[in-house]
Amino acid sequence: MPARRAIALLTDDFVEHKPPARHTAPDGPLSWQGYDASHARAADRTGEDESILYGTATVGGRRCALLAFEFGFLGGSLGQRAGDRLEDAYRLAREQRVPLVSLVATGGSRMQEGMVALTQLQRVARATVLLREAGVPHITVLRDPSTGGGWATVGASADVILALPGAQIGFAGSRVRPPDADPSAYTAEGQLAAGHIDAVVRPEELRETVTRWLTALTTPAPGPVEPPSALSDAAALPASGWDAVRQARDPARPRAAAYLDGYFAYRLPLVGDRCGGTDPGLLSGVGIRPDGRAVAYVAQCGTATRPAGYRTAARVIRLADRLGLPVLALVDTPGAANDAEAERTGAGAAIADAFAAVAGARVAVTTLLIGEGGSGGALALAAPGHTWATPDSYFSVIAPELAAAILKRPPEEAPRTAEQLRLRPQDLVELGIARGIV
Repeated sequence: MPARRAIALLTDDFVEHKPPARHTAPDGPLSWQGYDASHARAADRTGEDESILYGTATVGGRRCALLAFEFGFLGGSLGQRAGDRLEDAYRLAREQRVPLVSLVATGGSRMQEGMVALTQLQRVARATVLLREAGVPHITVLRDPSTGGGWATVGASADVILALPGAQIGFAGSRVRPPDADPSAYTAEGQLAAGHIDAVVRPEELRETVTRWLTALTTPAPGPVEPPSALSDAAALPASGWDAVRQARDPARPRAAAYLDGYFAYRLPLVGDRCGGTDPGLLSGVGIRPDGRAVAYVAQCGTATRPAGYRTAARVIRLADRLGLPVLALVDTPGAANDAEAERTGAGAAIADAFAAVAGARVAVTTLLIGEGGSGGALALAAPGHTWATPDSYFSVIAPELAAAILKRPPEEAPRTAEQLRLRPQDLVELGIARGIV
C-alpha cells in the first residue's frame, strides 16, 4: 500500500509539509556510485522525493501530526533527508500539541549512506524523548513490512501500537534472519501474542480505531474518578472472616470484565509488557466513560497475577500519568504467581515496578477491591488513601490457609485464623486500609 493511499484510508484531510532543503554531496555522504541514479529512479516510480511524507491531518474530526513511510522509495529506508522529515514531524506534533500518528512501512536504514543513515535512529530517539516530555501521545500503525531501525525507533516507541493483519514486523528483515527462524514470530499476529503490539486492525476498521484512540488520549476525565458500583447480589456484609473469604472465592461472583463493561461505554485495550510477555489474567487499556471522558484502567481477573501482568500494569499507569489520564485499578487476585517460571521472569522486580508506578503517579489512581486481595500481589495495585471495597471482597496479608500452616495450626483452624486477620471489608475500613464500601 503506497503511503498516500494509506494516508487517504485514515485521514479526512492531509496538508503536507516539507523541511528546509538540505545540500548533499554527489552520490551521498559515502559517494556511493549510482546512489543519485537510484534516488532518481525511486522518485520517478513513486512520485515522491523521499521515503517520508509528513504534515498535519484530521482523523475523525481530530487534529494530529502525521508521518508516513513510502516503502516504494528505496524500501522506505532511513537516510539523512528522511531523518530531517521524521524529526520535523515530531517537532510539529510537539509544538502544536497534537497527537502524532505514524504509518510505518520500512526496511531499515539506507546502506548507501552507511553510518550517517544509521545515526538517524539517534535523532528519532531524541525526538521521542522530547515528545514524551511534552505529554504528547504517539499512535503508530505498522504496515507491511515494518522492520529494522524504523520499527525499533518510530514503531516500537509509540504509546499505542496498531498493526495491519499479516504485516511483517521485526527488527530483522526477511533477508537477514536465521534460516531456521520461526516465521510466525515476525508477523503482526505473532507480535501481538508476545505483547509487543496492542491490536491487529483490519484496514476498513483503521479510521474508526485511530479516531477512538485519538479521543481517548486527548480527553481525560477530571480525577480522581469514582469507583464502580458493586455488582454483587450480596445483601449484607460478611458476618465472619471466613464468610468474607468464601464470598470472594465464589465462582459466580462478578469479575473484572463485568465491572469494566458497566463502567465504560467502550474500551481500548493495551496489551503486553513490551518484554515478550502477556498475562490473560490482567486487563488494561483506556476506557471511555458514558460522558465521553477517558480513564486508564488496570484490572486483575481473579487469577494469580504473573510478572508480565505487573509490568503491563506499570506501563499503562506511567502512560496515563504522562498524558494526564486518571487511573482505575480493580484488584482481584489470590496473590502473585509464585511458580518457578514466575521467579525466572522476574516476579519480585515486576511487583516492585507496579508498586513504584502507583506510588509515583501524579494523576489520581482509584482502586476498587472486587474480590480476593491476596497479599502484596494485590496491594501492588492499591492506591494509598484511594482504595474502596465491595461487600464480597477481602484483603489479607496472607491467605488464611497459608497463615494457619505457617503458624503450625491444623487446616481446620483456617476459619479462626481468617477471623484473627481482620480481612473483611468492614475491617478494612476500620483499619484505614479502605475508604469505604461501595
